[in-house]
Amino acid sequence: MIHVRHSAVAAVPVDVAFDYIDDHRTVPEWMFGVTRFDPIGDRTHGLGAVYDVTMRIGPKDLESRVEIVEWERDRSIVLSSVSGFRTSSSWRFTTVDDEQTRLDVDFAYGLPGGLAGLALGKLVEPVVGTAVRQTEQALRDRLGRLA
Repeated sequence: MIHVRHSAVAAVPVDVAFDYIDDHRTVPEWMFGVTRFDPIGDRTHGLGAVYDVTMRIGPKDLESRVEIVEWERDRSIVLSSVSGFRTSSSWRFTTVDDEQTRLDVDFAYGLPGGLAGLALGKLVEPVVGTAVRQTEQALRDRLGRLA
């Protein structure tokens, strides 16, 4: 899998940052390319919650079903794909002080082999770094409005 890592500090308390990122309804507002992040079943957050996700990269929609495989209140959220486009992401929350939170994200994705993987790689790889930076900026902007 290919990993892209990024860290930033948001000007909100850790519980505010965690609650916002943990709310599936907000994900399309701040995560670059995500047009759908719908819970499957009754569980909408926490360990074991499952979501159908659509991410638009250029002209292509990538579909994935992801599950929360690690969830610790105000500390971490880790998602991993269970079908579709192979992806995983981890969000780590660290209190800097009463009004600031450090966010560490690791976004990973896997490409299929063969010609399909090569074609998808040419589409995805150039935008991943930009996508992570834009996601981080959008997230900090939205969190700043909550403060």
